[in-house]
Amino acid sequence: MDLRIEHLSKRYAGAVQALDDVSLTLGPGMFGLLGPNGAGKSTLMRTLATLQDVDQGRVMLGDIDVLANKDATRRVLGYLPQEFGVYPKVSAEDLLDHLATLKGITRSGERRDVVHALLQKTNLFDVRKKPLGSFSGGMKQRFGIAQALLGKPRLVIVDEPTAGLDPEERVRFHNLLGAIGDDVIVILSTHIVGDVTDLCRDMAILHKGKLLMTGDPGNAVATVEGRVWEKAVDRARVADEIASHQVLSTRLFAGKTRVRVHAESRPDASFEPAVADLEDVYFAAIKGFATVGQA
Repeated sequence: MDLRIEHLSKRYAGAVQALDDVSLTLGPGMFGLLGPNGAGKSTLMRTLATLQDVDQGRVMLGDIDVLANKDATRRVLGYLPQEFGVYPKVSAEDLLDHLATLKGITRSGERRDVVHALLQKTNLFDVRKKPLGSFSGGMKQRFGIAQALLGKPRLVIVDEPTAGLDPEERVRFHNLLGAIGDDVIVILSTHIVGDVTDLCRDMAILHKGKLLMTGDPGNAVATVEGRVWEKAVDRARVADEIASHQVLSTRLFAGKTRVRVHAESRPDASFEPAVADLEDVYFAAIKGFATVGQA
């Protein structure tokens, strides 16, 4: 089953163009959607999750018209939104049981087995009787994945799932996402480049409602290989470097600022060649330094 997104456009009041003629085709596996805050990622995710309409365009999930047949879409959809609320006094087991009922799992024995299996999968079984209000941020996100996997969905959407997680919980969440299965379409919407580097075989960069690049992350990195240079400068000179070069990023290291720039050849003798990574691709695309297109 493929997901085909065809020419989606959405403009909000105040002339904000959230989506601008967006077209994508996604197959099973993990797909990363990268973009800064305000790029249109959440608008696209809410549209795919049948929570809002667009001004024009079409979305097909297999033979299901997502925008015209929302009930059929919801039966095969799992969704973890950016803001996922829980009832703080309800236990994880009870709320997941209730959500399973709403998902159509009506037989009590089957529902108990499904709930327990998902709590085991998300490493929450031992705390299943505890109120959700006592859960850490990472535990709540894992519960969010558990509810998104109810009903064996064919499409799973997770919107900014690791924002605010500590490194240990981020790794745990990555492992959980990676175990969902290769026969399910999983869309990971994020502004954290490392999430896509670690998890995704295919990706796109969205900025100001437009798709700037689609393709394999490794191939994307190859488009800027040999064009990334780096040097250390005093913090007071960073503004001069930004004025003089196409600066991709700056990072403080050992009291100095490491400046990475995009250039076809070595800018000057003070720069050393740097090993390109997906973050360089991301900044080159959104800053307009390079047209990476289809990778």
